[in-house]
Amino acid sequence: MTGPVTLAVVGAGSRGAVYASFARAQPDRARVVAVAEPRHDRRRALLAAHGLEDSAPSAFERWEQLVDGPRLADVAVIATQDRDHVAAAEALAAAGYHLLLEKPMAVDADGCRRIVAAVERAGVLLAVAHVLRYTPYGRALQGIVDDGRIGELVSIQHLEPVGWWHFAHSYVRGSWRREDEASPMLLAKSCHDLDLLRAWAGRPAVAVSSFGGLHHFTAADRPEGAADRCLDCAVEPDCPYSASRLYLGMVEAGWTGWPVDVVALDPTVGSVTEALRTGPYGRCVYACDNDVADHQVVAVEFERGLTAAFTVTAFTTLGPRRTVLFGTRGQVVGDGVDLRISDFATGTTERVSPGERTTDGVIDMHGGGDAALVDAVVTAVATGDPAHILSGPTETLESHLLVFAAEQARRDGRVVDLTRP
Repeated sequence: MTGPVTLAVVGAGSRGAVYASFARAQPDRARVVAVAEPRHDRRRALLAAHGLEDSAPSAFERWEQLVDGPRLADVAVIATQDRDHVAAAEALAAAGYHLLLEKPMAVDADGCRRIVAAVERAGVLLAVAHVLRYTPYGRALQGIVDDGRIGELVSIQHLEPVGWWHFAHSYVRGSWRREDEASPMLLAKSCHDLDLLRAWAGRPAVAVSSFGGLHHFTAADRPEGAADRCLDCAVEPDCPYSASRLYLGMVEAGWTGWPVDVVALDPTVGSVTEALRTGPYGRCVYACDNDVADHQVVAVEFERGLTAAFTVTAFTTLGPRRTVLFGTRGQVVGDGVDLRISDFATGTTERVSPGERTTDGVIDMHGGGDAALVDAVVTAVATGDPAHILSGPTETLESHLLVFAAEQARRDGRVVDLTRP
């Protein structure tokens, strides 16, 4: 095709804005032509960022309105809340849009299967936003495994350190705090990671077990004298989860991006203070309505005896994932930035520093993965070659089914046999 690939952004929150920012950085390759978002302020802000008016044919309150008219773009970027993915994906695929779908695909197995069936019927491309696959670090780690540099892969250890304040922001006070409104934490936060385990293993999983739950962010752990809101709280100065210290501290230091732009669209000391006084992000973490797990361990057996152990926990400093891959001829230790490859035969260790992919003007919190994902989708659409997409429908469905099985194992207290229908 000639000319830039056009994008219709469905959901103008943080993730929708991140993916759309690729078009501002590379206008010769991609262009935002429409935004569907019910929140007027978020919709107008994203439209304005791309030089569009808050009126037809570029502005819509609901994605259904986008579907009702003629197809306006090559790609629909679906960045709505998790539970809204299925209906939007089915309708937009049927309308001929290629899909860039924020993870998770859907909140249950049936929804995931429906999305896969919809894109197959329509003959459109689907890229699920497993952005960690697209980073230079992720590609380098996968290449080490694929090239056999550590022999046959035998076992995996993988840690996702969510970070104490990040967990409080998203999973205690924020939009992903409740399973009935969003999804289990393992799906919302760590479907990335089970996707990586499956990619490294290179073979199907046969069994899974899991343990964990909501340990700390409950009324039982509420300090004596704590108020319902941090701004009114006598014990706030000594609380590690102080919303005042976190959000106002960022603004006072000059930071106005994520997460403070979620608290207030135009973050200032005044607007953030008001939001903490009246909105969800000012609540005491021990007085919220959250119910998702704050720590979890997953153990997976893959075909031919390969094993993997994954831990996700709120109770860490914020940092990159950490991984150890154990092979028959060596091991790889990764800290999310550098890789150390040890060779058993020579006794040597090589350090590899893949670095981050950078694209000027692209907001990116995933080591270059956000921009690289959009780049892959744009290239796939422009060339008609789906091989550029590393997280297509089949492999993403398989890793999501592994997440659902892990949740079943955790709730039932048993090992789930994945070889049985």
